[in-house]
Amino acid sequence: MSAPTQLSALVAGFDRWAEGPFARLRGNKGTDRVFYLATEAANFSALWHAMAWVPVLVSPSPQRLLRAGGTSAALVAESLVVNGPIKSSFRRARPVLEEGTQRPHRLRQPRSTSFPSGHASAAMVAALVMGRGRHRLARGALFALAAFVASSRIYVKIHHASDVLGGALIGIVLGRVLRRLVR
Repeated sequence: MSAPTQLSALVAGFDRWAEGPFARLRGNKGTDRVFYLATEAANFSALWHAMAWVPVLVSPSPQRLLRAGGTSAALVAESLVVNGPIKSSFRRARPVLEEGTQRPHRLRQPRSTSFPSGHASAAMVAALVMGRGRHRLARGALFALAAFVASSRIYVKIHHASDVLGGALIGIVLGRVLRRLVR
């Protein structure tokens, strides 16, 4: 077996293994609603932009304005890098719903390729940039929300687990770089 074939087999095995817990959760009305809501709220990084800008609207200050602007700038940079050169370098097909299966909720179907997950990379960038200078508990909450949004892409079957893992790792690297640039 050639190295690319072995790698493909390993990735497919990881995806099947990671898909198992999500497959067991699907079909519960409450769980479906929460995961679909998370994935839809993070389309175009809207969730992260809102979380950055609401404090400015509630209590404007130059510091909050700069922080929100830095977060939005970092998210725009992440999107340009991930949805541009990185996604175009990979032509991975998205997961396919089983024959006769319908989604329990409306879901925007992306036109881009599957690898890497832009939701996962944006979530990690947002958590890193917004978490800078925050209390450990606040940073933990940001990363928990980021992980939930990223995993929602597996749950709704828009991404393979390896797409989400790859997106999260790319997001962590980009987030660390961008956090330094948007001080």
